[in-house]
Amino acid sequence: MDGSGFFAKIVRGELPQAPIATLLGWKFVDFDAEQQVIKVEMQARPEFMNPAGLIHGGMLAAMLDETLSPALAATLGPGEFAPTLEIKVNFISPAKVGRIFGTGRVLSRGRSICFLEGQLHDEQATLLVTGSATSKIGRSR
Repeated sequence: MDGSGFFAKIVRGELPQAPIATLLGWKFVDFDAEQQVIKVEMQARPEFMNPAGLIHGGMLAAMLDETLSPALAATLGPGEFAPTLEIKVNFISPAKVGRIFGTGRVLSRGRSICFLEGQLHDEQATLLVTGSATSKIGRSR
């Protein structure tokens, strides 16, 4: 993270988080620039439960997106942004209310198309979700 892009400014508190990040209780933990791996933490709240009392899959998909997108965002420079073009989510284990830990990695970054992968775990290190995404880098005019 070179500190000049919007993501670094969010981490430093110079810009506000996106509302979805706030809803998910998103917290930055670490970014390894050499490996292009990010670690984040989120909070699965009771409001996110499905009728079975488990965290709704759509909320877990949002958490995965909020893990993968920041992995790429941490590498972007000033004026660059990278919306998700597609996301693939694999639900491995049911999630309960509590802290969720995300690890995301940039697999490949081309001039405009990027491939990402990541995982979500609970507090007991149980693998909850794996997935991948494709994003496209854009530039502000």
